[in-house]
Amino acid sequence: MAAALAGLTAYQQAERPPASPPVPVAAEAGRARLLDYGGDGPAAIFVPSLINPPTILDLAEDNSLLRWLGGQGVHPFLVDWGTPGQDEADRTVAGHIETLLLPLIDALDRPAHLIGYCLGGTMAIAAAALRNPLSLTTMAAPWRFDGFPDEAREGLLHLWEKAEPAAREIGALPMEVLQTGFWKLDPARTVSKFEMFGRLDPDSDKARAFVALEDWANDGAPLTYCAGRELVEDLFCGNASGEGRWTVAGMAIDPAAPPCPTLDIVSTSDRIVPEATAARAGEVLTLAQGHVGMVVGSRGRTALWEPLAQWLSQVQHS
Repeated sequence: MAAALAGLTAYQQAERPPASPPVPVAAEAGRARLLDYGGDGPAAIFVPSLINPPTILDLAEDNSLLRWLGGQGVHPFLVDWGTPGQDEADRTVAGHIETLLLPLIDALDRPAHLIGYCLGGTMAIAAAALRNPLSLTTMAAPWRFDGFPDEAREGLLHLWEKAEPAAREIGALPMEVLQTGFWKLDPARTVSKFEMFGRLDPDSDKARAFVALEDWANDGAPLTYCAGRELVEDLFCGNASGEGRWTVAGMAIDPAAPPCPTLDIVSTSDRIVPEATAARAGEVLTLAQGHVGMVVGSRGRTALWEPLAQWLSQVQHS
């Protein structure tokens, strides 16, 4: 415990690099923005989760899937959901798609690939059914929520039941409530990672990468109250999407009949979104890189970035 607390203190006191220059905004819809990462080639709209910031796809100057793809014949755009206002308590997950994501897609006014990560992939499946993009790629995206372990679903429901009265009162579900659920998936790892960090040279690349990832994992805007309720009650516990009962813009979403070429990227070592939850509607790329590691891990470029760029190129040429 002493070693873990020393590591935690070292993390809190670690130097942070200067903020990156702001990315140009290509379109806006309410509080949401579509950030333009530049590049030659077809547009690719990346849809991040509503949980944690979208910067996992642009974590650091030397560890950015988006910036790398910009040099690989792709023109990446990133959805930034922004922070919910006090008047948005009744905006559901489906409502985010209808009122924020679809207008951003329409504002681009040219065909685009659609790529969603985590819950953003779930949302991208629905958006693809409503907008028919050039292609659809999901990365670690849950769809069949009955594929989560019963213990995880019951634990999240318990957290929600305890937090619901306060969430209803303030109109939002703080990210820290969901973060508690992530910690409970592997409590020992939460302790051991800070023990490990305390032994690192603070000026090493490994230490800087740890700080960047941990800052991302501990940050994030709250969910609107109704998005939190829908996520926990309808999706996680009710498996509405997996049973074909999840409707967006009045349409029941069926991933089994994608309107475009589809790639589902799953990880066999993903504890946050187990591979059993994947839609598996089109081609499937199976990795063993964890949930976050598939995007920003040391083997992320060869395991995910390069195959994704190759697949997008093949879709474009065909």
